[in-house]
Amino acid sequence: MHELGIVFYVIDAVKKACEENKASKVSKVTLEIGEVSSVIPSYFKDCYSWAIKKEELLKDSTLDLIIVEAISFCDDCKKTYQTTKYGKTCPHCKSDNTYLVTGRDVIIKNIEVE
Repeated sequence: MHELGIVFYVIDAVKKACEENKASKVSKVTLEIGEVSSVIPSYFKDCYSWAIKKEELLKDSTLDLIIVEAISFCDDCKKTYQTTKYGKTCPHCKSDNTYLVTGRDVIIKNIEVE
């Protein structure tokens, strides 16, 4: 389960941002989770809930996950499409000359502090 490792990374990044901005308490963390990031949202939430118990700064915070749709771009026909629905093959021109544009990353979108 790699979600726990990502949770620890997020916690460290939030702590650093709070230190730099002299914030003493986090109330909410919002993350964008890519649809094909390989992060399982329910596992991530469970790991987050467990890990923040040990962090005074975050222990009462909530977690909001925004799932970002996976979108691919076709270099041949210059159109985008839903990656999870069509995979690597463009549904418009049937080319495999495609690449993922969105939906792979895990990004800290917002940190709300008291």
